Amino acid sequence: MNIDVVKSKLHNVTVSGANLNYIGSITIDEDLMDAANIIANEKVQIVNNNNGERFETYVIKGERGSGDICLNGAAARKVAVGDVIIIISYASMDFEEAKHFTPKFVFPETTTNKLLD
Repeated sequence: MNIDVVKSKLHNVTVSGANLNYIGSITIDEDLMDAANIIANEKVQIVNNNNGERFETYVIKGERGSGDICLNGAAARKVAVGDVIIIISYASMDFEEAKHFTPKFVFPETTTNKLLD
């Protein structure tokens, strides 16, 4: 039996852009993607701390070191620039493997989305 478990999380990052006129996705600074073990095209869940919205989309790479967190397409209607969100990725794994799996949680500096040293 496989179950879905949290694989990684970018906790409390700030939305830096919302681009309605773009094919849907979330653009994430590549440094943040690497830190959280998230790859391009991966499905993620977005939780908006400001308005309670929860939705899924897929990831595209943002400019490394930019701090960019930009919601694109229809997802742009679920956020406002300046909202604080949580980005969660999940993995499907065997029940026994899941018991011993440790997810990667990343806590960047919230106002700049930069990784802390």
